Amino acid sequence: MTTSGAPTPQRFKRSSPRKKSQLRSRRLAAGEAEASKASALARAPLPAPLEVDAVPPVGRALPRQFFEVDALDLAPRLLGKLLRRDEVVLRITEVEAYRPNDSACHGRFGITARTAPVFGPGGHAYVYLCYGLHMMLNVVADLEGVGAAVLIRSCSPVSGLETIQWRRGQQTEKPVLLTGPGKVGQALGLSTDWSNHPLYTPGGLEVLDGPEPDGILVGPRVGIEYASPEHVAAPWRFAIAGTPWISAPKNTLRPR
Repeated sequence: MTTSGAPTPQRFKRSSPRKKSQLRSRRLAAGEAEASKASALARAPLPAPLEVDAVPPVGRALPRQFFEVDALDLAPRLLGKLLRRDEVVLRITEVEAYRPNDSACHGRFGITARTAPVFGPGGHAYVYLCYGLHMMLNVVADLEGVGAAVLIRSCSPVSGLETIQWRRGQQTEKPVLLTGPGKVGQALGLSTDWSNHPLYTPGGLEVLDGPEPDGILVGPRVGIEYASPEHVAAPWRFAIAGTPWISAPKNTLRPR
């Protein structure tokens, strides 16, 4: 008999041995399922790591013989080809040919400390400083000793856009980024130390194969007023038709 007002003792319901056995079986089954899942995850192959700013696949390196032709033949053949240095890949969109006995070619001065690379093997680079500001990239043409080259006037970006913008000091994706030979040299981070570099060997600066353009424009070269009239008027400037990545003036270019 309890005293009036005292709390009623708490009662606990006992589980039957059968229910205890059922609960134990369920816990064991759940534990085995989790262990099996963890084991399966451990055996599964890890996902491939994501590639950040991966350079897209580009063409094969062009052989040395590709460049050992007359500059006037090499120039249009370079359109659509790719320039690669590190993560930067550019597509060549505009070029100019400079030949032996050409009053606009640096070779007209003969072999000097500055022009010696022009007389080097075909497929090597000739980089010179223009107006004390711009690094101009040329691809040496023909055989060693001839004295001919192709100036890279304009390109379009393929990869490495952020690096191009940083080197150029311009946060834009418009053609002004790469339409002009000095801009191309700056985007590639070139100096005159790159002169004589073979463009057909892996590493450093390379010219790689790329898709041929559907159409080509031709016209007179730019900024060679000092040359003879016949060479000023010579249609030795070539550009890819239908692309905005061409330097000024554009109105002097006509379909080939």
